[in-house]
Parts: sequence; C-alpha cells; structure tokens
Amino acid sequence: MDKLQIKGNWNVLKGKMKQKYGDLTDDDLTYTEGKEDELLGRLQNKTGKARQELIDEINAL
Repeated sequence: MDKLQIKGNWNVLKGKMKQKYGDLTDDDLTYTEGKEDELLGRLQNKTGKARQELIDEINAL
C-alpha cells in the first residue's frame, strides 16, 4: 500500500482540496506530522472516497 507523502507546502495542497471538495473545512484538513491516519479518516468521512483513492489524489497534487 502506498503511503501518504505530503510534499511542498501543505497550505497549497489544502487549497486545492478545498476547491475540489467545497464542504471541507480547515479543521478537516489540519495536518500534523505523524497523524496522517487521522487526516485520511476525516477526509474519508467528508468525501466518501476510499483511503487509497485519497492517498493517490493527494500524492498527485
């Protein structure tokens, strides 16, 4: 399974995710190093996407 790799400026990635999924909030997109599972869980709840789909999408940004 691929791992989530946050590259570059998380604020830029956060903005792109908020544009794509308008119902995401800053709280949903709060990233703390070492707590990627919590971030992915919040995103799964809001978007309805599978964990791997979200990992691939974020890594592609």
